[in-house]
Amino acid sequence: MAFTSWADFWAMGGYAFYVWLSFGVTYLLLLGLGWFSLREHRQLKQLIRAKAAREQRVRQHQETLNE
Repeated sequence: MAFTSWADFWAMGGYAFYVWLSFGVTYLLLLGLGWFSLREHRQLKQLIRAKAAREQRVRQHQETLNE
C-alpha cells in the first residue's frame, strides 16, 4: 500500500482507529508479558536461593547432631 502523504499514512485508508488500536494493544500485551516474565524469573531465583539456604541449614544441623 502506497501513501501519498503522512496524513494518508496516519489515516490508514479510513481504518486508522482499528489499525492503531491493534498495534497499541499488541505492544501493551508484549510489555505486560515481558514484565510478568521478569517478575516470575526474579521470584523463582529467590525461591531457589531460599531452598539452598534451607538445605544448608539442615546439613549443618545434621552435622552437629552426628558429632
